[in-house]
Amino acid sequence: MGGILALALGGFFGSASRQFGASLIELQTWFSTRYRGFQDFVTAPRDIVSLRARNAELEAQVSQLQAQLIELQQRVNETEILAALVDFSRSNPESTYKAASVIGRDPSPFLHYIIINRGSNDDIRRGMPVVTNQGLVGRIDAVIADAARVQLITDPASAVNVYLQNADTSAVLFGSVTGDVSLDMISQNVVVDPGDVILTSGLGGGFPADLIIGQVVTVRTLEFELFQQATVQPAVDFSRLEIVLVITNFRPVDISPLEPTPSP
Repeated sequence: MGGILALALGGFFGSASRQFGASLIELQTWFSTRYRGFQDFVTAPRDIVSLRARNAELEAQVSQLQAQLIELQQRVNETEILAALVDFSRSNPESTYKAASVIGRDPSPFLHYIIINRGSNDDIRRGMPVVTNQGLVGRIDAVIADAARVQLITDPASAVNVYLQNADTSAVLFGSVTGDVSLDMISQNVVVDPGDVILTSGLGGGFPADLIIGQVVTVRTLEFELFQQATVQPAVDFSRLEIVLVITNFRPVDISPLEPTPSP
């Protein structure tokens, strides 16, 4: 059919064959269209397999790039944290610090501890305060060779002697099972306002003075009670602790033998 069409197009059939040539062209077009359709039908499965393989390859590349992006973002965040901690240590040269990464948390919902990757091999000792550039985190509670457990100030067994800067008075900060922190033992004779800054007082020998803890949120005063109480917003975000500083040149002082014991 292709040869006849070529002859017709070449004028060998004369003017009378033009209509015949047009019919041949139409018929050739029909056959060509059907042939391409059949060819596409035959080759489609191979194309689909190839496209699926390419799609899987591209998805793997995207997943790899996403993992790299997350890793880079973590490195950026870690660098920012370390830079902030360096600035903090430089602005507080009276203390010496050792940085540690948080590698675990106590699984109990009733205890508030973190585990850090520094221990007795790094000269970490029980009772050393732990801070970030934001404020006080807690203190070392137990130590092994390459790790240590930190009792957070949010722990229900934690008690910290503090100083209310604006009210110019002392109090005691307590943790709780829920992780909230509050003040007690505030004298009824002083005025405590929301926003009052809370610092460690240094009393009792458990912590150095002037470490930031947070701010007063609300104050509770009842006439028949001996002391006022207050809720506290900690300066540290305990849910996002990643790197902390251990104050290594502070040794807690146990003054309990000097405290008078109540009469039986």
